[in-house]
Amino acid sequence: MEVNFYTRPGCHLCDDARLMLKLVQEDISFEINEVNIEEDDELHEKFMLMIPVIEYNDKIIQYGRVDYATLLEALL
Repeated sequence: MEVNFYTRPGCHLCDDARLMLKLVQEDISFEINEVNIEEDDELHEKFMLMIPVIEYNDKIIQYGRVDYATLLEALL
């Protein structure tokens, strides 16, 4: 199982989301594919106001403030 994590440098919400993903990863096995949106113009335009964005199976699970319960439920 792989989760896409859209982020960019200097994003404090992204740092919090990364920690939350790692907490959920302790309970469920999955890979985190971290993507810097500043390296792709299309992704930057799509997600710049939403980051951090967590996507699984081509669906956005959460964005902005990320919480453990929502992530866990979406990935079970």
